[in-house]
Amino acid sequence: MGALPDQLGVETKPLTGPALLVAALAIGAGNFLVVLDTTIANVSVPTIAGSLGVSSSQGSWVITSYAVAEAITVPLTGWLARRFGAFRVFITCYLAFAAVSFLCGISQSLGMLVGGRVLLGLVGGPIMPLSQMLLLRIFPREKATAAAILWAMTTLVAPVAGPILGGIICDGVGWPWIFHLKVPIALAGGSIALLMTRGLPDPTGPARIDGVGLALLIVWVGALQIMLDEGRNHDWFAAEEIRILAVVALIGFLAFLIWELTEENPIVDLKIFRHRGFTAAAITYAAGFGAFFASVVILPLWLQMNMGYTATWAGYATGIMGILALISAPIVGRLVETIDSRLIVSVGILGLGTMNAWRTWFDGDATFLDMAWPTLLTGPFMVMFFVPVTGLAMASVGPEEQANAAGLSNFLRTLAGAFATSLVQTGWSDAARREQTELVGAMTGQGRVIEGMTAGGMPHDQAVAMLDFIVQGQSLLLATLEMFGVITLVFACAATLIWMAPRGTGAAH
Repeated sequence: MGALPDQLGVETKPLTGPALLVAALAIGAGNFLVVLDTTIANVSVPTIAGSLGVSSSQGSWVITSYAVAEAITVPLTGWLARRFGAFRVFITCYLAFAAVSFLCGISQSLGMLVGGRVLLGLVGGPIMPLSQMLLLRIFPREKATAAAILWAMTTLVAPVAGPILGGIICDGVGWPWIFHLKVPIALAGGSIALLMTRGLPDPTGPARIDGVGLALLIVWVGALQIMLDEGRNHDWFAAEEIRILAVVALIGFLAFLIWELTEENPIVDLKIFRHRGFTAAAITYAAGFGAFFASVVILPLWLQMNMGYTATWAGYATGIMGILALISAPIVGRLVETIDSRLIVSVGILGLGTMNAWRTWFDGDATFLDMAWPTLLTGPFMVMFFVPVTGLAMASVGPEEQANAAGLSNFLRTLAGAFATSLVQTGWSDAARREQTELVGAMTGQGRVIEGMTAGGMPHDQAVAMLDFIVQGQSLLLATLEMFGVITLVFACAATLIWMAPRGTGAAH
């Protein structure tokens, strides 16, 4: 990734007054929409899959295809900004996001929808890092903290709002409006950003793209994601196509590492990992986000498939974490200025793990309030994790490497979310099958249960189906609790990784 224009010594006159406010909101809205798209479809996967005539596991491609495409284009941001100008790339992607969202909404098949989601991820990827950079560019230097907080808030609120909006829209007007809703917002935001930033310097310069590195990146990431998504449907390595995908992913990854470490202008600057602080913070960010995203994916699926929740109520149960997140964000922002950021991040991750450990005590009689409490209390811990960890990563590298470091950190985070989605659903389905087998094996009186049902007037076939339904429900519940336990362990590991980074506070950044 080439350096972004801001690292070339270009001075941009910051905006002031109403112009600054309007431009900042328009730019922040772009980041909000892109991050929103990572979770808005989560609660709607069962509905979308049913509408398109596919299974829920196939429907999860709607989530992973977007995340993988987004991860692939994030490392291209530096080159795009240098070659065409940061403002031009940002606004072009912003308006393209509106057009592709419309295409997703009119999809009539899973293939068309997944194709649209891939395009959406490709145009959405550069928006995240560019929105952060452009906010810092248009704000006066003394208000850089305000710019960082605005960007962090859009990044925090969007994944929380996604399940709520997705559920309400899916149940109220139909799943296509999950995508149609974003069209006018993206058109308006992109147009306002274009108007408010017209005349501001948008320098370009010579830039070459690491074509080989990009191709290798697409090959190994794509092969690995397809393997993770399809493995559970093909009995994993018993299927030849899964073995081929595994070999392609491994060879592609090794070739990618060798090429990027020897290329003069790599698309992903792996040499940044020489900074201990960046490595610790970036890996913590990826592991913690992967665990967080896995919980956000599995909870609404379980609520709808096992607990009888509608998409709307599953969205409420998932999204109320935003209430305390908004309240606590300014407090955490002040704490970061004075307290060791590693401590704040570690406490935040441990808090997220504790909330997932709480969920392992759920049973089939859990009420909405039982579900809501750990989700509500997740909010402050989420802020404590997300806000300081990126600052720690950026504080560990030199100014000339910050653009590449931001791109690499976002790449790892996005990729972790995509992989976590596939892994948690694979683990969930495997655990459900295992638990069902164990439950059936442990049942010795099923004949008497069926006889009791038939004695009460229930037809024999219906009694057998009812018992099977109960067993399936219990196995799915046990599998879900097992996944929450695994997610808790990942959080616990991530909380220790951050201490590999050197001490840092917001003031030191």
